[in-house]
Amino acid sequence: MIAQRNPRKRGAPEQAAAPEAGSSVALPLPGFVADRAEAAARVERLLQYQFRDGALLEEALTHNSFADSGAKGGAAPFSYQRLEFVGDAALGLAFSNFFYLTNPDLGPGALSTLRAANISTEKLARVAVRHDLYPLLRRNCPRLDLLVGQFIESVKQEPEDDIGTAPYGGSVVKAPKVLADIVEAIAAAVYVDCKFDLEKLWKVTRWLFEPIITAETVDEQPVTTLHELCQKHGKAAKFKTWRNGGMTVVNVFVGGELVGIGSSEHQIIAKLNAARDALGKLGSGSKLQVLTTAADNGSKDGIGELRECKQKLNEQCIRKNWPKPFFKIEKEDGPAHERKFVCSVQIEIQNGISQTEKQNGISKMGTQNNIFVTIGDPMSRVKDAENSAAQKMLEVLLKL
Repeated sequence: MIAQRNPRKRGAPEQAAAPEAGSSVALPLPGFVADRAEAAARVERLLQYQFRDGALLEEALTHNSFADSGAKGGAAPFSYQRLEFVGDAALGLAFSNFFYLTNPDLGPGALSTLRAANISTEKLARVAVRHDLYPLLRRNCPRLDLLVGQFIESVKQEPEDDIGTAPYGGSVVKAPKVLADIVEAIAAAVYVDCKFDLEKLWKVTRWLFEPIITAETVDEQPVTTLHELCQKHGKAAKFKTWRNGGMTVVNVFVGGELVGIGSSEHQIIAKLNAARDALGKLGSGSKLQVLTTAADNGSKDGIGELRECKQKLNEQCIRKNWPKPFFKIEKEDGPAHERKFVCSVQIEIQNGISQTEKQNGISKMGTQNNIFVTIGDPMSRVKDAENSAAQKMLEVLLKL
């Protein structure tokens, strides 16, 4: 458990700082600011913004576990749920505007990646930890305190630079959604209080999210990045999950070889850790050859990365005055979220390659002009499927 790591990690200096958490137990639980006027004042000092309607801020600082239990027999207060709904949308739009204006050369895909990284649950949860917002929340849920306490202690063990820049998950504990909810609810309280002035919202809250993840610092989702890296080389990454006591362990295989291992109490974090481990080894580490082995079938000239093969085939046809290659989707199957495409490419060679028997997946048709067809491997994108077919055609042309 995390509580057992503290003495080993830091030693005496860590224990000297422990009383600051307000608890004598090994794993300090988050505190609570009972004085609601002081809680509101802390937020206003943090934001350097004075609320016209203080009830909005109190609503933003009320968890549904407290709202459902009522307030000492009185009328049940509202929880932050409605504000959190508004804050999620408002922050998304605020970041959209910011990245649109500051990155005029980026397309919608890259802009979406930046926005998602900056408003992910993990990123916003770290904002809440950095600014100590959870003790300001009215709640009545001891289990929630335990989960948040574990996450806070886990974040404190990470390098300082990671606290604000890890949008997809740390290495041990999954971020409790309540922490991100608090940030969104406070942002919504400002947004509603200033009469839905988006520019004002951004001016008041922007600095909370520093360091903002930019195009230069963004770290793409590790699992997605791993799949894309493998597809470029005509490979596929497969994840195998199993339990070891209270831990989830995930193994990553590429080409049947183990290239990454990750573990955590949470399956999502374990998968992220495994993908990070695999990327480190495949990028320039001990498993680099897994991606390059048989990638060019031993061709001396080299075919290059998978993503370049369609372009290279087109260029070769132009140089030799052959007709443009013809690509066709041969097969499409699988559920919508795991769609697979198989493409073929056909070229017509007019300057008379000698008659050869079918080999290496080539079909030869006709007698006057030589027409060749190759079929690529299944891919999750049509573009990659076309490049796979082009890669196989290039391999064959190099051998003829």
